[in-house]
Amino acid sequence: MENLPPTWNILHVDMDAFYASIEQRDNPSLAGKPVVVGGGSGRGVVAAASYEARKFGVHSAMSGVVARRRCPHAIFLPVRMDAYRVEAQRIRAIFYEFTPLVEPLSLDEAYLDVRGTQHLFGSPLEVGRKIQQQILDQTKLQASVGIGPNKWIAKLCSDLQKPKGFVVAPENLEAFLDPLPVRRLWGVGERGVARLASLGLRTLGDLQRFPEGPLVKALGSHARELRAMALGQDERAVTPFRQAKSLGSETTFTRDIDEPWVLAAWAMEQTEEVAEGLRARGLLALGVEVKLRSGDFRTRSKQCKLARPSQVTSEFWQRVRGLLEDLCGQGLLPARLVGVTAIDLVKPNEIQPDLFDTIKNPAPARLDQALDAIRARFGGEAVSRGSVWHRRLEDKAEQETSEDGPGPGESTQD
Repeated sequence: MENLPPTWNILHVDMDAFYASIEQRDNPSLAGKPVVVGGGSGRGVVAAASYEARKFGVHSAMSGVVARRRCPHAIFLPVRMDAYRVEAQRIRAIFYEFTPLVEPLSLDEAYLDVRGTQHLFGSPLEVGRKIQQQILDQTKLQASVGIGPNKWIAKLCSDLQKPKGFVVAPENLEAFLDPLPVRRLWGVGERGVARLASLGLRTLGDLQRFPEGPLVKALGSHARELRAMALGQDERAVTPFRQAKSLGSETTFTRDIDEPWVLAAWAMEQTEEVAEGLRARGLLALGVEVKLRSGDFRTRSKQCKLARPSQVTSEFWQRVRGLLEDLCGQGLLPARLVGVTAIDLVKPNEIQPDLFDTIKNPAPARLDQALDAIRARFGGEAVSRGSVWHRRLEDKAEQETSEDGPGPGESTQD
């Protein structure tokens, strides 16, 4: 499609197996081998898997115990977050060469709005090709690119032909979407697929043609969002980074997660990431929020104030753990998404310090900095906090080793 419709100016760029691809690039002996990043320790959780490992059913958010059982010959590597951030910064710099309208979603993906840049760089199609090639030339890493009239369609397109995909949505969106299975909808997990199937809705075309009233009655307010996506509609604008009043990290799993301890592992990693982000920005948080989304579209969040303004990981985790346990007890398992957010952010000079203020009594912050340094040098799993697993299902790892392997037909999405 050389001549795109005039509103087809949204790009979604998504790196292919980002963490694992960096490991394979940096160690050529790993090329073509099943590589798993994270999940190496007894209670570790997979952060990323190469496409060679995914053929065996290994995917992110899976416990390392299950991943090792599915692919015993996989090569498990520690998380090297600092190395991944360096590559992410290089890739993001490429984006900004083409447009200031860049909305990062994570280290390895972003939306770009390239409207008005045609006289400088060509059509969105040409821009997408140039970005994909520059990333390959400068980092030796592969990216998939999707182009469409809005964020939802662009992201869908980038997912359709991974790895190294380049997909442009056709002008007839409804016909394009019609045959796609409902599992392609953002935020719909296994339970969501089953719930839609109970209504006879197996494809996006089924959703397009289903009356809105009965759909809302059956699924609640989320039904309108699902139907809009099925019709190719999304009114969200690409929003460049700006100073936020909150800082969060969340993960949408490729499969619904039923084990509280796996969710806790992800929440702990998110807590570490959020607290580290606050320290890097010189900010403190007055509160914390935890979000959990079930496989059948229900989303709940709980928040609470911290005992004092903080950027200390252990102080966040004390609150996050309790909030997550409360949410897990609300019938939201299996879960499709978990997230941790530091809220009500302030600078140290904006608060009235007291005797026990983190800045005045920096020992916990020094501990965080020491742990950050160890992980940066030796990998993300070189050291962990004992509090992560306190009050968890201590026999879960042993129980999982006796479970059967994956059932027939199990597969993973990127």
